[in-house]
Amino acid sequence: MELRVGIVGCGMIGKEHAKRLQYKVQGATVVAVCDVFEAGAKAANELIGGNAKVYTDADALINDPEVDAIVVTTPGQFHKNPILSAIKAGKPVFTEKPLTNTAAECKEIVDAEIAGGKHLVQVGFMRRYDRGYNQVKEMIDSGEFGAPMLIKCTHRAEAVADDYTTEMAVTDTAIHEIDVLPWLIGDEWDEVQCIMPKTTKNAHEGLKDPQVMIMKTKGGIVTVLEVNVNCGFGYDINCEVVCEDGVINLPCPSFPTTRKNFQVATAIEKNWMLRFIDSYDVELQDWVDVTLKGETTGCSAWDGYVASITADALVASQKSGKIEKVVTGGTPDFYKK
Repeated sequence: MELRVGIVGCGMIGKEHAKRLQYKVQGATVVAVCDVFEAGAKAANELIGGNAKVYTDADALINDPEVDAIVVTTPGQFHKNPILSAIKAGKPVFTEKPLTNTAAECKEIVDAEIAGGKHLVQVGFMRRYDRGYNQVKEMIDSGEFGAPMLIKCTHRAEAVADDYTTEMAVTDTAIHEIDVLPWLIGDEWDEVQCIMPKTTKNAHEGLKDPQVMIMKTKGGIVTVLEVNVNCGFGYDINCEVVCEDGVINLPCPSFPTTRKNFQVATAIEKNWMLRFIDSYDVELQDWVDVTLKGETTGCSAWDGYVASITADALVASQKSGKIEKVVTGGTPDFYKK
């Protein structure tokens, strides 16, 4: 049995996922592609052999009886409508992060899924599928290191485009830690604060960079996250969990160390795609496997909603400089595992 997938949004990540589903993931075939720009949809179709149906209307693709499940890879501000349409059609939907660009729209999706009475939505926070993060989670869950007390993280990028804003340090960058860390330690965010150090000379005008984000969970665990998107030397993701009886350190993946020209050097990844490429493969394979069983897994619509609320609180703190509370109203029974 194969899962017949329709893809809504045929930009860079849409094309990548189309190829991944067609040629890497087992148990799936891409039967339809959609983009508001027909040329983009046709280009995606050609990348996967040219046999998929081509649409410019997302609802038409979603309601196609030959499409079993939907993958949404449009820009975040256009996620809501195809996700709601998929829920209405009763079809499983995998959406790239964020769930949507606003907490209010996320809540619409949560409410629609609850009203439908069936878990259908998975949000593509791929770090939950990274081997390193899963190894750290296994170590924490084992109890061998005692309870986590403090997490120290870095999220550094070589440089960003001129349209990258101060708020995007939260909504596009730190959003990954906002999602993965509560999952890692089995806790929920309670309050957050954003502190602005001296701005680097490498930041374009109007961008405050780096930023330090301090996030505290309901259980009292504190995370200190450095976001530095103009570091100049590569893509540098690190996570250290300080526990009662030991420390678990997740550094960047190792590269060979070289000795040449009187230097000892180790390479660093250039971008996020290279660092987490394997996670995308594992993530979509898991989604296909559980969807074929009529189940869901991974990051839920509620998780996506909570990430959006937390991001809103951090953006508010960027402006106020104060500690801001993360208020979700409590997890609905529908999403409790």
